[in-house]
This record gives sequence, structure tokens and C-alpha cells, in this order.
Amino acid sequence: MAKKTSLRDFQAYLADRLTTAAQGKGGASWLGIQAGDEAWLVDLSDSGEIVQAPTVAGVPLTRPWFAGIANIRGNLFAVTDFSVFRGGVPTPHNANARLLLVGVKHGSNAALLVSRMLGLKNPEDFTAETPDPAAPEWAAMRYADHQGKIWHKLSVRDLLADQDFMNIGV
Repeated sequence: MAKKTSLRDFQAYLADRLTTAAQGKGGASWLGIQAGDEAWLVDLSDSGEIVQAPTVAGVPLTRPWFAGIANIRGNLFAVTDFSVFRGGVPTPHNANARLLLVGVKHGSNAALLVSRMLGLKNPEDFTAETPDPAAPEWAAMRYADHQGKIWHKLSVRDLLADQDFMNIGV
């Protein structure tokens, strides 16, 4: 039987790991997220803060994948529904939905709305797959876990430099 951990303890543990990774300490780790039907890996040092999805204010005349603006502790973040951006279904606004504040480290208040968090992942548990030549540079790397499930590796720096991602206007 698995040991039960309270959500508060898990969040404290994850916040500590994020801080450690951001300071360059500790071993390499990835954060697993789900966006629509896709599983993604993000370098823990690039992942930024994770918050429960708040109310997002829509912005007119923007692309369908741009969910809007969210106020996180007095700072405005541009929220992208990552599933829709990838061509998938809209992310349901339920208890599992999270905002991944990916841009802060890179000087941008960008956030990704994702379906749910899949926890911390050890890079040693994955095998590199052939990169997807049709995918944008920020999504080309792929990995397989021990069960054969394919995970996409998100390069946050490349995503934030992508002109399509940064151009939200229609």
C-alpha cells in the first residue's frame, strides 16, 4: 500500500525541490505535466511556480489558445491553454487544472494552463527517442518511459522565443 501524503506536504516538498533546482543544487529532475492527451517533461529548473488555476479574464481579439490574463499575487500573467496551443481540446477548468508560471525566470509573465501535474520525474527513468522533425524546436525532443509511453520534452526558453507563441493577436 502506498504511503499517503497530504497535499500541503507535497506542495511544500515540490516548492523545496523547485527552489533547489533553481539554485542549481541537487540532481537533475523533470516535472511531468499533462496537456490534453499529451504527457510533457519540463526541466525542474525551468518549470517555475505551479499554482491552482485561478479565474482567467478573457482578452478579445486574441487567438483561440490564448486563455487570457490571470492575477497571481498582484502580478498579471498571460495564460496560454497549452493543449489548445498544441491543437488539442480545451483544458477543463476543474480541481486538477494548474498554471505553470514558465516565464518568470526568463523575464516574461507567461503561464501555461495544463490539465494536471504528473509529479517529479527522474531523467534516468526515460530513454531518448528520435526527435520529431515535424515539431517546433521547443517540442522536438521525445522520451519513452519504462512502460513505453511517449513524453514530449518542453524547452521553455525556445517556447518563449517562438514567434507563434508570442503573437497572441488574431
